[in-house]
Formats: sequence, C-alpha cells, structure tokens
Amino acid sequence: MRTYRLSGPGSPDDITLGTEDVPTPGPTQLLVKTRAASINRRDLLITAGRYPLPARTGVVPLSDGAGEVVAVGGAVSRFAAGDRITASYWPRWISGPLRPEVIDQLGCTVDGWLSEYALIDENAAVLVPDHLSWAEAAALPCAGVTAWNALTRPGTLVAGQTVLLLGTGDVSLFAAQLAKAMGCRVIATTSSAAKAERLRELGVDEVVDYAASPEWSKEVRALTGGTGADLVVETQGPATFGQSLRAAATYAQICLLWVVSPRPEVLTITEDDLSGSLATIRREFVGNRSELEALCRAVAAHRIRPVVDRVFGFGDAVEAYRSYRDEESFGKVVIEAMSQPGSPSRLR
Repeated sequence: MRTYRLSGPGSPDDITLGTEDVPTPGPTQLLVKTRAASINRRDLLITAGRYPLPARTGVVPLSDGAGEVVAVGGAVSRFAAGDRITASYWPRWISGPLRPEVIDQLGCTVDGWLSEYALIDENAAVLVPDHLSWAEAAALPCAGVTAWNALTRPGTLVAGQTVLLLGTGDVSLFAAQLAKAMGCRVIATTSSAAKAERLRELGVDEVVDYAASPEWSKEVRALTGGTGADLVVETQGPATFGQSLRAAATYAQICLLWVVSPRPEVLTITEDDLSGSLATIRREFVGNRSELEALCRAVAAHRIRPVVDRVFGFGDAVEAYRSYRDEESFGKVVIEAMSQPGSPSRLR
C-alpha cells in the first residue's frame, strides 16, 4: 500500500510518500480501506511544529477520514467487513470529560488516515450516515464535532435563539448548517460578497460585512433589536473577541474555539467590552466518540451535507496541503484515495 508519513516538522514537504505492506488487524482493530481524508488547520500546525501536542516522528498524518472495513480482528464485535466508518479525533476518548490517559490523537501521536489502508480500533470507529459521499464523511470528526459541541454543550441553545458565527471556516460552516437544523436564527460575518451569497445558500439568515463595518457588533445588535446573539461561536480571536462580547446578549455564551493569529498574542478584554455583558466564556477541543455519534445522528436525520470545496487525488497530498494553506476555501479540502493524480476538482 502507499502511505504518507511525517518525517519531521517544517513544511508540507516533510510529508513523504512510501510503500509498505498492508497491515494485519490486531484483536480489536479494523483494517479500513481509506476512501477519503480531509485536512484541518491543526494538520498545518503539526507540519510547522506549532501544535501544542508533539507529533510522533514518522506518524501517518490526518485526523479526519472515512473508509470501508475490509477485515476485522478476532475480538471485534461492533463492526463487520463492508461497514462505512469514520473515527474519533481522540480515538481512546469514548465519553465523559477529557482525561490525561486518553490524550492520543489520530495523525499526531498515533497513525491517522493518509494511507491507502488504516488500522482503526473498533472503540474509536463510528458508522457514517448513508447519504454522505466519502469526501463528505471524511469531513466530520474535527470541525463537525467541534461545531456540534459549540452549539449543544451545555445544552442551553433552543430553537428561536440567535447564533453568531465569525467567518467562513470549516467550523463556522458546520455550525451554520447545524444551527439552522436546530431551528435557530444564524448571523455570520464575512468581507466577501461571494462568500456572503454562499452563506445565504446554506440558510444563514443575515450576513454582516466586517470590513465595511469594523464595529460589526453594532450591526449584530441592530439585527437582533438591540438584544444581541445568544451564542457566539468565536473562531477568529483574539483580535475579534472584544467585538464578540459587545455583540453578545446579556446572558449569552461565547464559545472560544481557536486563535488564528500568526504569532501568539494576548487576549485582551476591556472594561467597555464587559460593561454590558454577563456572558459565559467557554472552550471546546473537538470532542469524544459519543459526541461524534450524536453528530452523525443529527446529520443523518436532517440530511446535512458537509461543504466540500476541493478534492485532490492521493498522489497529490502535498499539493493539497499547500492548497489548503495558500488558497482561500469555502469548505473542506479533501484527499481521495480512489482519485487519479491531477488537477483538483471543485465542488459546490
């Protein structure tokens, strides 16, 4: 089989392609024919040596993928050959709070999906919804679960409330689709007219141009009759955090998910930012297998299709990394094991 491994941090060029024997599954393992894998921002941080959890030298990259079970170990009871599966970002975190003893991550400390065959422990695996393509199924574990937990934990978001999303990253797009399925009003920010139109096609109710309105919190408050958003999914901080607080309703939740600054910065909250808010600020770090299963049930029930922007062939994985890094996307960048090398296709 062909497989990629991380020879060392530095750049996407340190993802090297080689040939290895197809592995044999252990007692509780599934041998999975990889059909698609998708790139997340954390994968770029791993190749750059900036990810907070040190990557194992020689690890197979990518936490997100999907494929077909082709063989199972002797003690496997949850799956059979022919099943379509994905796997939890944290393969040993099944439920409950995150604990130090389950801190392994696919594509970082243990082998991930960027191989023609993957070994996945049955306890990490989850059946993917039948209506999804392989590329769509490969988009679920990281951004999808993060968006799901941003909206559903601690379970206070109800139909009719307003969700504010920042930008058009993968988490924001998932959150837009899920929030609309939950019956919420969705406001999103972007500076691109083309992306604003795409957001409306996804069902977003209102789009605020943050470039035209640098104090975009005022626009959000105007759109909500002065009340503000009930939940802010904050993916653009730290520079945007003050505006997020000002856009939030009095007892809102702000889910602070990611810091996108090119260098570390201080998260600053001014007295004016806090003066009108009693908001709760919380963090999420993807989620466990039980939460991935819950996401898959919601995706299946509402026939949600994750947004896929570009698909590359397996032999073009390094180019896919570069494209994800250098080109603006609206949706996931995916590597398909069955695709032929060449120019990427674009999906709407």
